[in-house]
Amino acid sequence: MTAPERYPLTLRINGQQHDMELEAWVTLLDLLRERLDLTGSKKGCDHGQCGACTVLIDGKRINSCMTLAVMQNGREITTIEGLAEGNKLHPMQQAFIDNDAFQCGYCTSGQICSAVGLINEGQAKTVAEVRELMSGNICRCGAYPGIRKAVCAVAGIEDGDNAVRPVVTGTVPA
Repeated sequence: MTAPERYPLTLRINGQQHDMELEAWVTLLDLLRERLDLTGSKKGCDHGQCGACTVLIDGKRINSCMTLAVMQNGREITTIEGLAEGNKLHPMQQAFIDNDAFQCGYCTSGQICSAVGLINEGQAKTVAEVRELMSGNICRCGAYPGIRKAVCAVAGIEDGDNAVRPVVTGTVPA
């Protein structure tokens, strides 16, 4: 039996270049989780329906379970592990903490990456647009009010809820 063909691949993941050879059928999610030990992106449905695997490719959000790693050759990939700068949290990470935007946490990394991508895309100008553009990310715990508040706080969108807390950039405890 012959070994499966492998293809050369170069990805810049969270600011670090990775040169490798990979089988054509390996998804980006499986590469991140199983071969690079970046387990922040979660495998929820494995069909692109829940958003738990959302990462950023060149600043835009994508369900990493729905793309083959070889299709992203030469691209810049950012996962939840790459958003913070050292001990300084990304403003969206801090906003999720400040606005109680998670419960069990399983969907949180995908929610945060999706929210960062949503802001990068520049399409959300209202609360209704935030809700619509975040609808590809499912939260089984129902933390949607906190998620909406966090996204609106970072995006500078007034959502009419006086409970919205301003984003204060924090640090990761040592």
